[in-house]
Amino acid sequence: MLLDVAVCLPHEAETVGLIRSVAKNALRLFGVTQDCVDDISLALSEACTNVIDHAAPSDEYEVRLQIDEESCIISVTNTGPGFDAGALDNVMPEPSSARGRGVAIMRSLMDQVDFRPEPEAGTIVHLVKTLSIDSDGVLARLRRKRQPSQ
Repeated sequence: MLLDVAVCLPHEAETVGLIRSVAKNALRLFGVTQDCVDDISLALSEACTNVIDHAAPSDEYEVRLQIDEESCIISVTNTGPGFDAGALDNVMPEPSSARGRGVAIMRSLMDQVDFRPEPEAGTIVHLVKTLSIDSDGVLARLRRKRQPSQ
């Protein structure tokens, strides 16, 4: 089973909540644990907020959400200028700063976080999380069906 959804969104702050709701609802329906849903939701919010904060106002951005029986893969693509994400490794802003923690938050919550500049597409933020599932959820039932009989 694979859910694969791509949504093109305008450069507006309200779209962050919209795509976060889509992801949360899909993950809950599949039976993903609340802690895992919260981690994915926060990382997605940070990635989208970075687009809103740093891309040109005329840019649209795309969010692609893929959920299978094992993982959630998210790609957030914008056409704005790229940045050197490697320069942010292990870097935190001053404690009094209200900004600058998004990349660190994404890296702490997700199993894999990559930033790829694409000449024709812009910057792609790629997030991967192995799913923790509830024992009575849809994904748990699918996993049980696929296990060989003992």
